[in-house]
Amino acid sequence: MKKFHLAEVNIAKRLAPMDDPIMQDFVNNLDKINAIADSSEGFVWRLQDEDKNEAVSIFEDDTLVINMSVWKSLDALFKYTYNSGHIEVFKRKKEWFSKMKMMHMAFWYVPAGYEPTFHDAKARLDYLNKHGDTPYAFSFKSKFTAEDSINYKPVL
Repeated sequence: MKKFHLAEVNIAKRLAPMDDPIMQDFVNNLDKINAIADSSEGFVWRLQDEDKNEAVSIFEDDTLVINMSVWKSLDALFKYTYNSGHIEVFKRKKEWFSKMKMMHMAFWYVPAGYEPTFHDAKARLDYLNKHGDTPYAFSFKSKFTAEDSINYKPVL
């Protein structure tokens, strides 16, 4: 069987431009957070040099910070998110980002070696917000497998 990895997108709405003093502590922690991800067990890939213009044109919001990454498993992503040094910064998100009414994080499976695009991320977030957790797009609340995902036919 073909090997699959877990892709994830999470978006956050900034309270201020990235060069504003309000965002300084977040910006100062980015290298630390990324280094923790890069060295985490199960980490595969992360978006590094995003095309800001492409992101804005697809998400239609220039105040969003968009993160995408790929992991070997949902468990590996969970451990990074909640059981690593990432949690220290994650707990402070209200200092830099506004509360979003919609789901701001989505997971889905991709063939090993595939790097998700902004179009992929937007489609999965939109689907999750419209249909809730399904094998096509889900959150930590669900533990769908790659097999679940392969066999699922999304309502498009």
